[in-house]
Amino acid sequence: MDVLHKVKGGKEANVYCCQAHPGTGLGLVAAKVYRPRMFRNLRNDALYRQGRAILDDAGKVVRDGRLLHAIATGTRRGKDAQHTAWLEHEYQTMAILHAAGADVPQPLASSANTVLMEYLGDAQSGAPTLNQVTLPAEEAQPLFDRLLWNVELMLARGRIHGDLSAYNVLYWQGRGVIIDLPQAVDPAVNRAGRALLRRDLQRLCEYFARHGIECDAAALADDLWARHGPDEIEMLPEFVEQEDGWQPED
Repeated sequence: MDVLHKVKGGKEANVYCCQAHPGTGLGLVAAKVYRPRMFRNLRNDALYRQGRAILDDAGKVVRDGRLLHAIATGTRRGKDAQHTAWLEHEYQTMAILHAAGADVPQPLASSANTVLMEYLGDAQSGAPTLNQVTLPAEEAQPLFDRLLWNVELMLARGRIHGDLSAYNVLYWQGRGVIIDLPQAVDPAVNRAGRALLRRDLQRLCEYFARHGIECDAAALADDLWARHGPDEIEMLPEFVEQEDGWQPED
């Protein structure tokens, strides 16, 4: 597989456009190469990890007592395992959602620090994110409706993106494709799930309000939660975002 050019760089990972292996049946693929754990700068990653199983590089749940102890005590080996689990969580989330029909890139393979997936764009440049395009007026409402449908589908499959905005929706040939899913949470085990859903919808509504679309993010979130959200997590307070970070709700 030959790397053709870098599509984008970020705090967590770089994405490259690559010539696909003939066996994939694709012309181009995207390789998301994660940076080593020491270079990651994601705020509140413990919040997103809440309730998650630790996955190894084969996507299997880690049950090795020594490794789990290393993770709990924050050794180098434990941090490396957390890094791998973060990557594998994104790969498995993409696989679940793509199989369900969600507008996410098709995942193709994963390794110790790379996720290989469907590429969107052409040989010269990758598809822009939604915040980078001038959206045609006639496409705004259908695109908003489709993204809202995706948020509902994800929730029904036990996933909330957790960081959804115009910055992680690719726009290609009139289609919106949701990317960057390592922080996605399972609301059945994450106390911040409902608040993250509200925030995702608030950001979408703020973007589409610029295109004349009126929406009530809080009402949309409450409706989706009532229809697809899990039962409340017993005896645990819901987490909400405050000025000094995520805190238990009073």
